[in-house]
Amino acid sequence: MKQSRSADVLIVGAGIIGAACARAYARQGLSVCVIEPGAVGGGATAAAMGHLLVVDDEAGGADAEFQLTRRSQQLWQQWLEENPEHPAQAEHQACGTLWIAADAEELALAERKQAWFCAHGLAAEMLSAADLARAEPMLRPGLAGALRVPGDARVYPPKVAARWLAEARAELIEGQVLSFEGSSVLLADGRRLWGALTVLCAGLATQAWLPPGWLIPKKGQLAITQRYPGLLSHQLVELGYIKKAHLTDQDTVSFNVQPRPGGQLLIGSSRQIGRSDRELDPVILQEMLRQACSYAPGLRDLSLLRCWTGVRPASRDGQPIIGAHPELPRVWLATGHEGLGITTSLATAELLTELSLGAAPLLDAGPFSPSRFQ
Repeated sequence: MKQSRSADVLIVGAGIIGAACARAYARQGLSVCVIEPGAVGGGATAAAMGHLLVVDDEAGGADAEFQLTRRSQQLWQQWLEENPEHPAQAEHQACGTLWIAADAEELALAERKQAWFCAHGLAAEMLSAADLARAEPMLRPGLAGALRVPGDARVYPPKVAARWLAEARAELIEGQVLSFEGSSVLLADGRRLWGALTVLCAGLATQAWLPPGWLIPKKGQLAITQRYPGLLSHQLVELGYIKKAHLTDQDTVSFNVQPRPGGQLLIGSSRQIGRSDRELDPVILQEMLRQACSYAPGLRDLSLLRCWTGVRPASRDGQPIIGAHPELPRVWLATGHEGLGITTSLATAELLTELSLGAAPLLDAGPFSPSRFQ
């Protein structure tokens, strides 16, 4: 007996990437089923800071990564403007980013970043030490200055994921994927779902269906304070973050603090390479908080509400994996975004939809193709 189709597109993973893909395919008139064993946006999406930014070459990004983040920023803006309710639903804040220079060397890096942004048509301005002190009085005296990128923003990713799934009218199926067989997906409880194509975007869990070593876990610690309205206006990131984020042989912590709409402050960031457990690491957490307090001493007087962890799924070369699965027919991949999954979610979904439906891609898909690892 011929099996009826469960949906045109089966999507494995209800994080921000899966939700963006569901929305993108639905906008092409296709029906979507999303398979998720846990809560919507409950994995890496829930542990993300929600920073929306464009990656420049000084931040270690190749031109392809800049194009992906820039295109995604445009798509984010389009979505926010589609409906007057979207900014509030996403907890969107156009806070901008201050890249903090601690010394003359980092100030020179900030100046190079500014020149790069301006050359690519993006707004960026240098702040002197005095300007920085006026903009964010909570920062310690003696900092060299900062680069302000006003076009950056932040959102609350789990709410966005839920909204995009609603827009897609996606059928959400609770279940654990066991295997892929042709045009079907077999779940651990014996159910079998059928679709014209399948999109695999389950974060680190995607490694179960990839050759060894394609994905690397990078664990991070996060802390959030009680409500203290008005203490910060911008997302604050030390310029040392850029170098630390691309190290592959050691654990690192960086100063990264974000104001939330209700007055809470979200504190990051840390990276533990190869760690996929979810347990809090008191040593790394304390080191991260000490680093935050070294830049903003007033944080010592605030009360923490809670601390938690998340695991970033990073590809082995640092670029997202977007394209056809090398071995499984009708299966497409969207994973390996590391710390840029929130920013690049919409452009990733657009590119994957174009590739899988045979349309000419707006961006160069080559740098993200899974075939680069073969």
